[in-house]
Amino acid sequence: MPELRPIPPRRTGPERLTVATVWSRLASVGALCLVLCLWAQAALAGGELVFGMSAAFSGPARGLGMEYHRGLLAAFEQVNAQGGAGGWRLSLSPRDDAYDPATAMRNTIAFVEQDRVFALLGYVGTPTTARVLPLVRHYRTSSMLLLFPLTGADMLRSQANRQGVYNLRASYLEETHNLVAALYASGRRRMAVFHQADVYGRNGWDGVRRALAARGLRIVSEATYRRGAGFGQDFRREVEMIRKGRPDAVVTVGTAPACAAFVRDLRGAGYSGVAATLSFADADNIARFLLSQEKQSRRNLLSGLVFSQAVPCYEDARLPAARAYREAMSRLKATRPPQLTPDEYVPHRLSFVGFEGFLAGMALSEAVARMGDAPSRQRLREAFLSLGPVDLGLDAKVDLRSGPGQGLRRTYLTVFQDGRFKGVDCIDPKLAWRGPVPVPHLAGGDARSAAHPGQGATR
Repeated sequence: MPELRPIPPRRTGPERLTVATVWSRLASVGALCLVLCLWAQAALAGGELVFGMSAAFSGPARGLGMEYHRGLLAAFEQVNAQGGAGGWRLSLSPRDDAYDPATAMRNTIAFVEQDRVFALLGYVGTPTTARVLPLVRHYRTSSMLLLFPLTGADMLRSQANRQGVYNLRASYLEETHNLVAALYASGRRRMAVFHQADVYGRNGWDGVRRALAARGLRIVSEATYRRGAGFGQDFRREVEMIRKGRPDAVVTVGTAPACAAFVRDLRGAGYSGVAATLSFADADNIARFLLSQEKQSRRNLLSGLVFSQAVPCYEDARLPAARAYREAMSRLKATRPPQLTPDEYVPHRLSFVGFEGFLAGMALSEAVARMGDAPSRQRLREAFLSLGPVDLGLDAKVDLRSGPGQGLRRTYLTVFQDGRFKGVDCIDPKLAWRGPVPVPHLAGGDARSAAHPGQGATR
């Protein structure tokens, strides 16, 4: 591996480029070439490649941004400690968008035109990422890439390579197809959907609808909520709307605070059927919320829950990737983006979202290493397309060369048992809420507080 070069101060260029000045300078071929040259080299600061990350580091969805950021950092620290990716040090430049699409758009413009990052990495959420897709297309003349966003939105996978988007995780259509198939195989036929009222929620709702239609079934009832809902929100009205369909399973498509609050009120109304969540719902923070509620009610709110995941269970010691992630997190020095956390949040020691971030960072390092001594955005694109199947230590290799531009298609099922998550191959036909019974794992006072999704102990 080439020797890591010293890192001088980052170049800033003689003047700041904006969207307006770019369009005014494209009158001649010479001006265009000059702009592209400046953009292509801007994020190269000696031996460092800087990647821009817009994510929720504040607000109800902050757990997703924080955990994905930590996973990426753990991968970067590990790669950098071993001499970098092909000799190049990887660096992450985060900006908070609070899960707001307009802010994500402003952050993206700042990344490209002011910070001149090498690529965009680790954006979190469908509504935010969907808003910046036109910008990614606008900046395609400078070969700007959007890498491994934390979303399964189908729109990011439609001609994704042409748009400059590379996905690591399975789509929501694939995830809901697999989840409905597992529920169907367990004998459940009447399925309801509780979802966020935006493009993310609708994408998940549509996936469930399609999967049921393929089996001659339909959604028996549904309810929505507005993006940004917290754990303190009252969802009893939505619960009654869902119960009118007499479902034997409810699929939730939302964020951790809203999904946890809905499950709390669902069990409070006496519903004992299965409740299932998608990967973006953030199983670790749902568990944190509900464990706090269990301490107050002395009832097991996590029984009868199934968590769909985009990555395997990080507790699975058989997987080299899971072992590597756990070791990397034990060495992680940085805990949160500086000055980006006005809300209190205590990170998890390990999490599914963090594991996905770690895998994304390791996949990126494989591509960067292939660029050699002259990194450029175009060479990064070519590196992804030439990688071939990459072994990241999972049960399947990652392949970003062609097709929809995503590396993983499989999804996974987990349940929460005996105080931790456990991977399962199928959904138990007898799985149900155990009702108002004492919770054994709370006997010693091991619950985590969830007045805010970060107070209390970490795993």
